[in-house]
Amino acid sequence: MDEKVIPVTRVLEDSFVYSCTFEQKRGYEQFVPHHVLAFQFSGETHIQHQNGKLTLKKNQMLLAQKNQLTKSIKLPATDKAYKSISVIIMHTDLQQYALANSIHKSKKYTGEKNLLLKPDAFLKGYFNSLLPYVEQSKKISKKLATIKTNEAIELLLRLKPSLKSILFDFSEPYKVDLEKFMLQNYHYNVPIAHFAKLTGRSLASFKRDFEQTFRTSPRKWLQEKRLVEAHHLIKQKKRKPTEIYLELGFENLSHFYTSFKQKFGITPEMLIQQKS
Repeated sequence: MDEKVIPVTRVLEDSFVYSCTFEQKRGYEQFVPHHVLAFQFSGETHIQHQNGKLTLKKNQMLLAQKNQLTKSIKLPATDKAYKSISVIIMHTDLQQYALANSIHKSKKYTGEKNLLLKPDAFLKGYFNSLLPYVEQSKKISKKLATIKTNEAIELLLRLKPSLKSILFDFSEPYKVDLEKFMLQNYHYNVPIAHFAKLTGRSLASFKRDFEQTFRTSPRKWLQEKRLVEAHHLIKQKKRKPTEIYLELGFENLSHFYTSFKQKFGITPEMLIQQKS
């Protein structure tokens, strides 16, 4: 185990996220508003996204498209800490890059939202060049952050020119089937406004359409759906409450226990002790 590295999660200029830990750690529930380019130095990142699961392994790179929901688990290697760097590529960065390089607006991208890439020597060198900033500094100038972000875009397009279609798609999410979307994604713990955006609706139209579809409010439906699924997982699948509360979108174990008791009149432990 490398004891010289101090466990830390650091964000510089809202552009670079450095994460290092010696213990398995669950990431925060995430709505991804910008494109993210991540490189895994050591350990693994297990990611659950709207269309499945993937594992980012040592020396692999991930390009994640904006406007999606994800969950992640950080797993250290047996002999090394978990270490990764993510570059947040914002909408404004890409618009300025497109203007400076005469790149015309692409058609709406409809491919995979999460792409595992094999970095070449240039991209490996790029991520190594970020280490002194994220490990030894607590801040970086806006000018330097812009330079390093543009370098990431340039190197990505050098590696795979077809990535232009995902990077320069400036369209907003289009209107989708609300019922189907919510049944697939109710377990993500994000604000209602994010669900609205991802279904291609304003917050007001989302709430209106939701009431028409489910005959209740989004908050009440989400609570009910998560609790019913929790009951099923504990009773039928023999899962432990500590294993499922985060999976189902509850913020903490205490909130889960209180809500469960209010809904079913018994605690999860009492349910476990009941005979099938």
